[in-house]
Amino acid sequence: MSAAKKILIVDDEEDITILTEKFLQLENYDTLTCSNGYDALDIIKEKHEDIALVLLDIMLPGMSGYEILTEIKSKYPKILVVLFTVKNFFEDIQKGKELGADGYLVKAISGNEIITYVKNILKKKKNN
Repeated sequence: MSAAKKILIVDDEEDITILTEKFLQLENYDTLTCSNGYDALDIIKEKHEDIALVLLDIMLPGMSGYEILTEIKSKYPKILVVLFTVKNFFEDIQKGKELGADGYLVKAISGNEIITYVKNILKKKKNN
């Protein structure tokens, strides 16, 4: 298992993916990206020991982020999953929590806020 844990970004909006990846790489995080749930699950199956965190959009082609979240948590419960979406209604946040999401980020945030959030959630995991 590698020392540097990877962050998987799953989003079908290429601009969001590129920006998020650049912000994380500026802080020396190792990132992987994909644009749909099927690819995400394939990547996780292959590299689950190296992945610490998944930033997961809810609205994706083929499978919803909720379906992907359920699959990840049932097979790889140690991987942190943060829903990363524009959907910020109480019902969406509640559903994510019920399905096992470790966090919820609304996309209308700055790069610095993303970095701070990721650092904090990974530090929290390390201390548990």
